[in-house]
Amino acid sequence: MTAPGSPDGTTASSGQDTLEAQFAQWRHYVRRRPELQRSDTEELEDHLRGSVDELVAAGLRPDEAFLVAVKRLGGLDELSREFAREHSERLWKQLVLTGGTDDPETDTRSRRDLIAMIICAVGAAVSIKIPELFGLGFQQDGAFYAPNFSLFALPWLAAYLAWRRRAGTALIGVMVALFALGAVAANVYPLAEDSQSLVLTTIHLPIAMWFVVGLAYVADDPRSSRRRMDFIRFTGECFVYFVLIALGGGVLTAFTVGTFQAIGIDPEGFISQWLLPCGVVAAVVVAGWLVEAKQSVVENIAPVLTRLFTPLFTAALLAFLVALVWTTAGINVEREALILFDLLLVVVLGLLLYSISARDPLAPPGLFDRLQLALVVSALIIDVLVLWAITERITEYGTTPNKAAALGENVILLANLAWSAWLMLGFVRRRTPFAALERWQTGYLPVYAGWAWIVVLLFPPLFSYL
Repeated sequence: MTAPGSPDGTTASSGQDTLEAQFAQWRHYVRRRPELQRSDTEELEDHLRGSVDELVAAGLRPDEAFLVAVKRLGGLDELSREFAREHSERLWKQLVLTGGTDDPETDTRSRRDLIAMIICAVGAAVSIKIPELFGLGFQQDGAFYAPNFSLFALPWLAAYLAWRRRAGTALIGVMVALFALGAVAANVYPLAEDSQSLVLTTIHLPIAMWFVVGLAYVADDPRSSRRRMDFIRFTGECFVYFVLIALGGGVLTAFTVGTFQAIGIDPEGFISQWLLPCGVVAAVVVAGWLVEAKQSVVENIAPVLTRLFTPLFTAALLAFLVALVWTTAGINVEREALILFDLLLVVVLGLLLYSISARDPLAPPGLFDRLQLALVVSALIIDVLVLWAITERITEYGTTPNKAAALGENVILLANLAWSAWLMLGFVRRRTPFAALERWQTGYLPVYAGWAWIVVLLFPPLFSYL
């Protein structure tokens, strides 16, 4: 493809780097549509490049020509619907089957992915039964299984992703070392079943391990902010798939119990000792495979859920702040309340992250962006109030593992929410580019992982196993 407006028949070199970056961003966004195959994307990009070259030849700057050409090409949703109408049978294969494309190489890769997933899922199911060989049981050894549960599932998911991304030997070594470190941290301290540190380890170790899974996910381009944002999208979609699998598994379990009891057989022992533990850890691997294999089929649902729950959470937070001012009541900072507030703030941050990951970066700010700004500001105010209450209780009664963990987490959330609110304000006022907010959120992810490791490794000896 050449542009007739330049001496060498190509787009003017002064804006070529910026233009290619815009094409790469557009291509990444288009390929997330399940209706469009790679050949469709290449055809659309060919038309888009031709239109850009014509506009550049007419005197427009490359970035201006790109925006005009995208507008001329039409809305991506409209294009997707048209492709869905013309290729409905192909879309059905993409949704339901592994493969089903017009590319033999892609079909072969899909079958290999399926085999690798089955191996990893079986490995996860087998690994959770290995402790029983040493006399440990689910019912009587909850203090062992609770903090270690993620170690039976996430290493196998990371193994599948590392295999699919063709991770290098050095990165695989780092991941193995981190998983081993997590296993040591979960078992080296003699924690009692009622220990606060045991609860904190159970909560924070999966967070730390999930970021090790993130290393496997971005193994093909670990320095790319877009790949880190893809991992955020992967996290959200994996959660959706896992919930759907869990709901289906619950129905299956109910039918199994009912049908076998009807003939005088009690399957509860099999379900509690085999089906549930093995099914849960295997479902984690299956959910990750589904996200990878179906490439954004759920992505059409998740942004809708984000747009649904963002105004609802905004209304709930604003109502809470109004009630707090009206009643002049203080915030309870007992363990259950701290967990509730932290979960609330994490959900708010998750809504922001996933909305950013699914948003069209070329679209101008609108009403929904202003609503997100209100949500982030409301969460920021609540975080400040929670931090104030925690500080007062620590000053008055001393610190505990729960209060120390909540204090650190809320400080981290405060920094992220405050800067996110500032960047969102700049974006809404069209003074800050959308890419700045995206880079900030993806660049801040290691901070959460770092704090999770601190809680898991340092809190038990620091607080004398409280």
